[in-house]
Amino acid sequence: MSEEAVLIIDVPASTANLGPGFDSVGLALNLYLSLEVEKADKWQVEMLSEELEVFPKDETNFVVSTAIKIADTYGKSLSPCLIKMKSDIPLARGLGSSAAAIVAAIELADQVAELGLSKEEKMKLASVMEGHPDNAGAALYGGLIVGTQIGEEVDFLTYTNLAFDIVMVVPKEELLTKASRGVLPSELSYSTAVRASSVSNVLVAALLQGNLTLAGKMMSKDLFHQPYRKAIVPELEQVEDLALQYGAFGVALSGAGPSVICFVEKGLGQEVIGRMEPYLPHVSFYSLQIDKDGSRVQKKVKRLEK
Repeated sequence: MSEEAVLIIDVPASTANLGPGFDSVGLALNLYLSLEVEKADKWQVEMLSEELEVFPKDETNFVVSTAIKIADTYGKSLSPCLIKMKSDIPLARGLGSSAAAIVAAIELADQVAELGLSKEEKMKLASVMEGHPDNAGAALYGGLIVGTQIGEEVDFLTYTNLAFDIVMVVPKEELLTKASRGVLPSELSYSTAVRASSVSNVLVAALLQGNLTLAGKMMSKDLFHQPYRKAIVPELEQVEDLALQYGAFGVALSGAGPSVICFVEKGLGQEVIGRMEPYLPHVSFYSLQIDKDGSRVQKKVKRLEK
């Protein structure tokens, strides 16, 4: 990255699991973490979103420190930069904010240290750092991702030919992934695991075929995590009842929660929100689309001051 360049990095939010696709299915959403980067004498992060003000504004910032570590892994040093950072991804709400930060760090390291990473190398890095490929893959590739990770070996497929609206219901309270994972069982019986994986398989096939009714049915039959997390996300059952009544074809917990994602036929998202809002005055609604591009990096020439 030259002294005259300004780097623009945009990374989408994501929703994971979609019900039964636990730790393996993710979908990119059109909310973004954005970085504007230029070379500087020292590390400085300028927050352009109020929600980000709680985070460090120097090299200890998570995105920066992660990028420095990645560059170091490849035997490169990372030149200090001024980063203007903004985000419209709600934090700790099950919308892939941590995965977006990791992918942003990888893109930052790749560009500033000129690592020349392939998309596949970025995917492996992001998945290992995140712990699973669902959010990381969606943030990198966009669209729907179906992946598996065994150790550091990551295999995945992506699919972007999906056409439906997304209504996201976001409670005001945060829910950390660690706390949400804490309510899950340490093991499932063999018979339960077989049934749970069969439901997940049919979900993926239904999405790829465009059979939205069947996909929605499978979203509600998850056995991996939603039955256990309902107790700590009271909105899930309420949103499910309302959304299905008012036009959604599928409802699921978004990632570890507490947000709830509703899949709606194309063009009907705002209508469904309008019908649900009177019953859920304590939450925020987002009318979203699927991001089909994943992380994006642009280079611009810095404007010279007159």
